[in-house]
Amino acid sequence: MLTPDVRFEGFTAEDWERFLHLWKPRAPPEREVVRARGGLIVVHDGAKIRKMLHTSKGRLEPTGAWPVPLPDLAEEHGADWALSAHMGALEECMDRFGARARRGDDFLAQALTLVGIAREMLVEGAIEAWPRRLRGVPLPSDTMVRKALDAVCPDGTAVLLGMFERGELWTSFVARRKGGAFDLLAGPDELRPAMGLLSGDWRRDYRHLARAVEEKYAKVGLGCFAEVDTFRALQIDPRPGAWGRAVALRDIVFSPMPNAIGLAVGFDGARYAAHSLKALTSRIDAFGFLEPALRAARERVGSAAGDKDVSRLLGFDPMAILRALLKR
Repeated sequence: MLTPDVRFEGFTAEDWERFLHLWKPRAPPEREVVRARGGLIVVHDGAKIRKMLHTSKGRLEPTGAWPVPLPDLAEEHGADWALSAHMGALEECMDRFGARARRGDDFLAQALTLVGIAREMLVEGAIEAWPRRLRGVPLPSDTMVRKALDAVCPDGTAVLLGMFERGELWTSFVARRKGGAFDLLAGPDELRPAMGLLSGDWRRDYRHLARAVEEKYAKVGLGCFAEVDTFRALQIDPRPGAWGRAVALRDIVFSPMPNAIGLAVGFDGARYAAHSLKALTSRIDAFGFLEPALRAARERVGSAAGDKDVSRLLGFDPMAILRALLKR
């Protein structure tokens, strides 16, 4: 998805750390942890552990027989996730990739091929992972990914993410589309001076950020703006219609909003309405006198939320995937 001459600019070390912080896995508020514990990688020969590496603690002394349940091993060594592989699994993965790769494959095609091979080896047992957050999620096709990109960010436009805190631009990310790939990934360092004097209200100041991007880089095809804490909370919010409600209350702003995003947010709002109506009717009609009329109303709202649900069209819920990846 990147051009051979892709440019990476506009990030200070702090800006880059802030951008990565947006996607840092986190626990729900009631189970928020103080520090990230990292992951555990184990290499075995089928009977004995040969190598162990902790992403935070470094190399560990390989002890014990195999197999060992990965959740138990992760708990023992203080890890949030664990990955095990049979000796030779990496070489097997590369051999399969070499047999399937074609000279004309771009980064996207190669990435999808590697993910497909990894799934095969998970099924075969050569690789094991815990937790399996994406179990049951179908692998998207090359055509599906490219059509999604075309719908969200047409050629010659840019995707803009702007995060604010206390009235200031906290961090931002710009990806500019050129042809079938992105030729520019830019941060906020050069955009802050171009935004001018801010009012302190991000719901108005985001327009200055969008204008600065269009003057310097390209027309914005999709813009997403919010406060940092709101954006991070929405990532793991499991409530029906959480994103639709946030858009309606302007806790998060999409501007401009492509049709594909508008449909997704609209259906998410319909799910919120259906869920709220169900909760309300259960309280006011304890004896069921109004049930026939209320059932019809719920069905009308539910049809709007389900008949054209984006997750049904794709075969999976994209927001559920995001929550699974970012929740501990």
